[in-house]
Amino acid sequence: MIELQTAIVTGRVMEQIAKLNIAKLPEGVYLATSEDIPGLVAQGRTVTETLEIARDVAKKLLESKAEREDTFKLLDIEETFEFPLVVGI
Repeated sequence: MIELQTAIVTGRVMEQIAKLNIAKLPEGVYLATSEDIPGLVAQGRTVTETLEIARDVAKKLLESKAEREDTFKLLDIEETFEFPLVVGI
């Protein structure tokens, strides 16, 4: 489970956390989905690429939801939190 989230609120960036589920598919690609952000589906060749795509999709979904004055219930970022760092060699 990987966490990410950036929400745009009244002209300023407010970061929040949404949990992602990332699975490696038999085809060798990675698929990300989120119960926190319905409709978020992202696929990439690497975990890093999948996270980048998921972040873009999440931002678009949040912006669309904000235009309808609707929001997702996401977690605020604490002063300290754990986040897995994905590094390719």
